[in-house]
This record gives sequence, structure tokens and C-alpha cells, in this order.
Amino acid sequence: MANMPNSEPCASPLELFNSIATQGELVRSLKAGNASKDEIDSAVKMLLSLKMSYKAAMGEEYKADCPPGNPAPTSNHGPDATEAEEDFVDPWTVQTSSAKGIDYDKLIVRFGSSKIDKELINRIERATGQRPHRFLRRGIFFSHRDMNQVLDAYENKKPFYLYTGRGPSSEAMHVGHLIPFIFTKWLQDVFNVPLVIQMTDDEKYLWKDLTLDQAYGYAVENAKDIIACGFDINKTFIFSDLDYMGSGSMRAFCEDAQRDCSQLKAGMFSNRPHQSPYSPPQDPYFRMTRDVAPRIGYPKPALLHSTFFPALQGAQTKMSASDPNSSIFLTDTAKQIKTKVNKHAFSGGRDTIEEHRQFGGNCDVDVSFMYLTFFLEDDDKLEQIRKDYSSGAMLTGELKKVLIEVLQPLIAEHQARRKEVTDEIAKKFMTPRELSFDFQ
Repeated sequence: MANMPNSEPCASPLELFNSIATQGELVRSLKAGNASKDEIDSAVKMLLSLKMSYKAAMGEEYKADCPPGNPAPTSNHGPDATEAEEDFVDPWTVQTSSAKGIDYDKLIVRFGSSKIDKELINRIERATGQRPHRFLRRGIFFSHRDMNQVLDAYENKKPFYLYTGRGPSSEAMHVGHLIPFIFTKWLQDVFNVPLVIQMTDDEKYLWKDLTLDQAYGYAVENAKDIIACGFDINKTFIFSDLDYMGSGSMRAFCEDAQRDCSQLKAGMFSNRPHQSPYSPPQDPYFRMTRDVAPRIGYPKPALLHSTFFPALQGAQTKMSASDPNSSIFLTDTAKQIKTKVNKHAFSGGRDTIEEHRQFGGNCDVDVSFMYLTFFLEDDDKLEQIRKDYSSGAMLTGELKKVLIEVLQPLIAEHQARRKEVTDEIAKKFMTPRELSFDFQ
């Protein structure tokens, strides 16, 4: 990506806002790519200059979730106001000062979405006849928009479909990337509906230092990992933006657009309602889609938000494909998993065994326990671990051992399924065709 021009001021607050977002992504790309200090410093200075210009033009600080003309998020004046103000979520960055992670109740207020409460979970159980997924039971999928409309459609035997996606920025996915696909697989099974998965390789080509062939290659390799989650080939279509839209004009556009493009990821439009599970950073795109859809004669998509999957180093840090120690990757061996968890998983334990036995550990900040909430199916066992660790009966090493014993077979089983996904199978999933639809 080229540097933002610095010789002429932007003509409007909106242009300034978009320039800041683009420059911020450039800074992150330079840091991730281990650019020289001078190059990074220069990009940071430009970012700060743009933010100063924005403040001068608007009379207020730049906020990534508040474009010019939109009302600013409600200010917090309570004792935890500073912590709340430091929670930062946009399509590129997730940042919090709290070791517990993002405050999701406040995020719901900021997004204007609805909490997935016990009443909604009970309705899902009644409609499907299936026990709610652990991601629902434990609040991992915590927020929604119009989920009741999807349930209305299902109960009245009206058709709908599932939609989610993946931005393929590297060949290897990590366990955090699996969360929306594990849940979407469950949704496909219990509702028995088609699924569309968009691979935004065009976006990654524009924002990352990738060739078109690299971006498309990552899309195909990531698609194989997604297929290995067990999706029904008769009900699932996976498409690459570059492939589906792009032989010819789209590829030509991408080759010319890398200079100063500010691209928004397009949502899927259909005359059938659809439901999209995804993480909060993508919400601005879907808010735009929900705003545009009825204007052009389509229903608004229903949306589901998941909590963030923490890096091994703690909920305050972000997983990165450039840092192999920030997460468990789907290519890791059993030995690598054990080493990473033991060496890098942030602990909520005390400084000494004596103190830990006396005062207990803190499950709210302990990454091993957080990971177990995602991957350990047994609710009773998870609760017993929470009690034992909080009381000091279980030590940090013992907790990490439990996590290792959960992750090693999970990753090994995924790797075995992944080996069975040939290029031919991937091609079938990525070929436009009629999907099976059981609604009358």
C-alpha cells in the first residue's frame, strides 16, 4: 500500500476520517512487516498529523466507530469510565486496557444491538429441538440483530440461509479463526439450511503486501481448513472474491487500486433473509448492509456477534499470524501445543504455590481457562475447574495440563480431516451451483 499523500489537506471531514483509517492500517502493516524504524516513525507522524487535522476540523477527537455525521458513543462517567473509553474496536483493531477483555455489555450499547438472553436461547432450543451450542450457553455469542425474525421464518417453514466469511491473510489459520465456523456448522446442522462463505481475498490483496496469486492461494488453503470443519457439500458454497467476481475486470481493478483505495467489504444481498455469525470488528460493514438492503428491495440480514478469542499472552493483546506464539495454529504439532500453552498462556495464578493455595487463581484473566470455555464441551467439568482453580485446589500447571489435553486431540482431528480435503473437493465447494433447500 502506498503512503497517504501529505502535500495537500483533505477537502472534507469524511475524507480526513477515511485517510486516518487508511493511514492507521498502513502503520499496522509496516509494524507487522518489520519495516525500518524510520519508515514506521514517518507513517506514525503522518497518522498523528491527520488526527490533529481532524480534531481541528471537527472540534473533537477522531473515533474509529463514529464517522462524521454519526452521533458519538455515549460517554461514561462512572468509576470505570477510563477503562471503558480505552476499549477500542474497529475493523482492524481490538484494544482494551482490561485483563478481562472487552466489556461486552458496553459494546452492545455502542453497537445498538440486542443481548442474546436466556429467553432467546430457550426459543432456539424449542425451535430446533436441540440443546443450545456451548457458545450460546456460555455467552460466547453474546449479541444479535433480528435473530427472532430468523426464528419466525424457521417456525413458519420460510426459507433462509447462513452467510459468513473469512479474510485469508495467511496460509495457516489459528484456533480463534475456527470459532465462527464451528458455530456456523452447528447452525447449518440444526436448521438444515444452505450456507454461503465469502473469502475476501481481494480485500487482503489491497491491504496486505500480497500478490494476486498469493491472496487467491491463501483463500483456497483457508477454504480447505473451513471445509474440514465438516460442512455439507450439498448445502455449502464457498467463493473467492477474486475468482467469483474477478476473471478480467475485477483483477484489473485490483491491480490498479492498491495506491490509495478505501474499500468497504460488500455484504451479500438476497431476496431471502439470511443470518451472519461474525465477530464485532466486522459490524460496521453489516450495519451498512442492513441500511442499504431495504432501499434496494432486499430484507435486512440478521446478525450474531461472538466475543473475541484472546491471544495466549492475554485478553489485552491481539493474535497475529506473524507471531507464532500468540495462538495455537491448526498446523501445530502436539509438542508445539504443549510448549505454547506451558510457556506463553497468561496465568491468573498467584506468585507462589503457597499464595495460590491460600487465595486461589483468577479465572477472569487466565487464558487457559478462557480457552476451555470455548473448547471444553462438558459444562459440569468446566464449572468444577472454575471452582477448583478459584479456591486454590487446582494449580496453574494443572489447569494448563487440562487445556493441553483438550487442544491436542481437537487439532489432531482437524488435521486428519484437513488431509482428506483434496483440491478437487475444494473446487466442488467453490463451484457455483444450486444448493439443497428443504423448505416447502
